[in-house]
Amino acid sequence: MATGHPSEQTLESWLQAIQPSALILSGGNDIGEYPARDDTERYLLSWAETKRVPVLGICRGLQMMAVWAGANLIRIDGHVGSRHQLAVPARKDEWPTEVNSYHNWGLASCPDGFEVAARAEDGSIEAIKHVELPWEGWMWHPEREASFSIQDIKRLKRLFSGK
Repeated sequence: MATGHPSEQTLESWLQAIQPSALILSGGNDIGEYPARDDTERYLLSWAETKRVPVLGICRGLQMMAVWAGANLIRIDGHVGSRHQLAVPARKDEWPTEVNSYHNWGLASCPDGFEVAARAEDGSIEAIKHVELPWEGWMWHPEREASFSIQDIKRLKRLFSGK
């Protein structure tokens, strides 16, 4: 890691000290803007993979999960400050029907080891789920809603409880 970035030893010591039972990779800046954040999140994902720790990626967090797994990002239009319907291939009752959107980047394709869980009306990927690990990524921001959707609450509880 470059100077100013947390070392792997520092991150490992921190993880051993707090022993997280789950991780949330939050939204925020674009990947590449802050290399220290990118490196830290890559390390956290590798650690979570080894320990089989549940991970939820929100917007940028989903993007980091995908990039970590080898996928590419593409510029996407019409997804900043908008709302759209979700197209969900299975178990529609487990997902919100409409979500907010605040991102300029989307996935070029679903990363290896993941499956598409939901798409936007334009066909872009809105949610992914790992096929083996307890990991999900959502492109929307549940924390930016006036109240949390019951589907998001149930999915989060199920993901973090390992059920």
